[in-house]
Formats: sequence, structure tokens, C-alpha cells
Amino acid sequence: MKNTAINRVVILGALAIVGIIATQGYLLVNTWDAEEKEYQEKVTIALQNVVKDFEKLGSTPPAFDIISQVSSNYWVVNINDFIDPKNLEHFLRTELEAVRLKEDCEYGIYNCDSKKMAYGKYISFQDPVDDRPLAPAAVKEQLPVHDAYLYYFGIRFPHRNSQIFSNMRLALIFSGILLVTILFFVYAMAIILRQKRLSEMQKDFINNMTHEFKTPISTIRISTDVFLKSEEIMANARLKQYANIIQEQNTRLNNQVEKVLQLAKIERDNFRLNLEETDLHDLVTGVLEGMKVQVEKQGGSLHCELLAKSPTIKADRLHLTNILHNLVDNATKYCSSAPNILLKTQDIEGGKVKLQVIDNGIGVTKENLTKVFEKFYRVPTGDVHNVKGFGLGLFYTKNICETHGWKISMESEPGKGTTVTIII
Repeated sequence: MKNTAINRVVILGALAIVGIIATQGYLLVNTWDAEEKEYQEKVTIALQNVVKDFEKLGSTPPAFDIISQVSSNYWVVNINDFIDPKNLEHFLRTELEAVRLKEDCEYGIYNCDSKKMAYGKYISFQDPVDDRPLAPAAVKEQLPVHDAYLYYFGIRFPHRNSQIFSNMRLALIFSGILLVTILFFVYAMAIILRQKRLSEMQKDFINNMTHEFKTPISTIRISTDVFLKSEEIMANARLKQYANIIQEQNTRLNNQVEKVLQLAKIERDNFRLNLEETDLHDLVTGVLEGMKVQVEKQGGSLHCELLAKSPTIKADRLHLTNILHNLVDNATKYCSSAPNILLKTQDIEGGKVKLQVIDNGIGVTKENLTKVFEKFYRVPTGDVHNVKGFGLGLFYTKNICETHGWKISMESEPGKGTTVTIII
């Protein structure tokens, strides 16, 4: 993956994470506020009904300022009359159940003589049998005094927050899943960045190594040329054969090094084509002449059908020649019998030219057909490795075609040969 793509993924991913966290946080706050508001409304309605119940018994509460919320979980109710503890407990339990707020609570009644909450009790809806009167000191936390009222009772819900959280269970579960997803994404990005760094180190190593190869390759080529021009070497058939082998293998090694260097340029986005008007038929004919000997050594044949009426194209002549060499070389190597290779051109719609390399080789399975253009990929041949290579030829060919804006495809069946098509 290119640096720009990695940076784009990281930036967009970070923005997405911030956006998701902000949205989820906003939704959680809104959900909390809604649950809290609903909770307060239920408590207020229940306490208003308790006041009405006392009013039916003859109490005369004030016209306004009856209920005050002292804190988030503590309310005081101004009855303005004597409060019977038994009636208060009965009314509280009944009215809280009526609004579906079956939550444990504790209450106390203000004593104007001692100026303290004189009576307290813990009401449990989970286990009503265990209701026990509590002395003022036994109340978990002494209920605060509200100086504004004279005859009132206070009620506190010690588990208010946990109750609201319980009502938000589904939202919290989804938030937890989202958090795990975000952590996984962050972990995946860390792995990608680490792999990218290792990949860049590997590329730098390969590029440096191939650059270092250039000097000895050039030295070997010069030395070989000197040998081949020597009369003594040419007079000795055995030495001449070895010199030709050295020259041939040195050329092969140089081609592989050049291919690696060109691929490195393509991947780093600093690759530039030298486009020029090129006669495709002349180029195909030149490649055919240059590789004819290699094909005939294996008892095969190499011919062409130049049917295109407008063979002049705009292309990088060097790289197009390399493409044709790669395709013909593959057709020659991956053949179980005498290779029969056809280079064909023809005009198609839209003023385009179709260039095909057709062979009678061993073919490629559908499973491998989708992978042959990948870098370093070679079709598995089991334990047999009679065909040498690095898996760069077709990757190079595809990249050069895409850089030109051409389309390349491959059709093949095992045992029936392969057809590589380039639409120019």
C-alpha cells in the first residue's frame, strides 16, 4: 500500500473514531438525561399523590412550594401537618408502585422539637418481608434537615444512579461493543503501520542490493566482451562456450536487476514513461526476430498475424519491448511440448488495438488465474522447479500496462494454452 493511501486511511480512521466517540458520548449523555428526567418525574408524581392522600385525611398542605429536590436523590415534602409514620409508609409504597418505581428508598420525618429527622425506615421492594424500622442513627446516612419547612418528611433513593444505569443497559452494551471495535481498529492500524515499515525496510534493502549489483554486472559484461573478442578464446571451442554462457547469464541477471529497479520506481510514484509514436508491427517483428532462436532451440515456432490497420501507437518503446519479451519468454518456458506461439494484432471498436500473445502451453487453473499478476507470485508446481524466475515478469507487465492506461487480461485452461490480451 502506498504512503498516500496509508496516510489517508489513518487520517480518515482517526476522524471516524473521533466522530463515533463524540456521537456515542452525545447519545449516552442524552440517554442519561432522558432517564434522569423520567426518574424525577416519576418521583414527583408519586410524592404529589402522597400529598393528595394526606389531604384526603384532613391535612391542609400549602398552595405552592410543596415538593423540593434537595439533591439528585433526596426530596422533601411539605405536608404542613402532623404526619403518621404508618400512613406515610403505606402511601409511599402504594404511590411508588403506581408509577412503576419499585426502588428501595429510605425516609424520615422531621421533628420540630429536636430539629432532627426523628423517624426513619428503609423500604425494600425486593424483599418487603424484611422491612425494618430504623432508628435515626441506623439510617445509612442521616437525612439532611430542610430549614424552609416545619412539618415535612424526606425521602432518599440511595440506588438512584444504579437504577438509571440499569435502564440504560442496552445503550451501555452497545457502547462496550463499539469500544471493542475501536480498540480492534486501532490495533489493526498499528499492525498495518508496522508491516508497512517492515515492507519499506525490505524494499530499501532490495533496492540497495540491486544497485550494488549493477557495478559487478557491468564489470562482468565488459570482461566477457573482452574474452569474446580475443582470438585465443574464439579459437578454443570450450572457452568460447563458457564465455557465451557467462555473457548470456550476465544479460539475464542484468535484466532481472533492471526489472526490480523499474518496479521500485513504479511503486514510489516517481516512474515516468518516455512516450513516443511507435509502430507496433515493427516492434512485434523486432521482438519476434530476437526471440526466434530461443523458441526454435526447443523445437517450437514463433509467428505473427499483424491485422491491425492502424498500428501506430503512443508508448514507451523500451518497456513495451520488455512486455513482449516477458510474455513470449513465459510462453516458451511454461510449455510441456514444442512451443507454438502466435503474436496477433487487430483493430477493435473505439480506435483501439488488441495485442495478443497466444501459446499452446500447460495453461493456468482458474484459482491461479486471478493471482498471476501479483508481485512475487508463481504458479505452484509441487516439488518440481524446472522453471526459474522471481514472479516479477507479469507483475511488471501489468504495472507498465496500467501506467500506459492499457487493459491487460489473461485467459487460460490447463492443458489448452494461454492467451494474454492487451487493449491499447
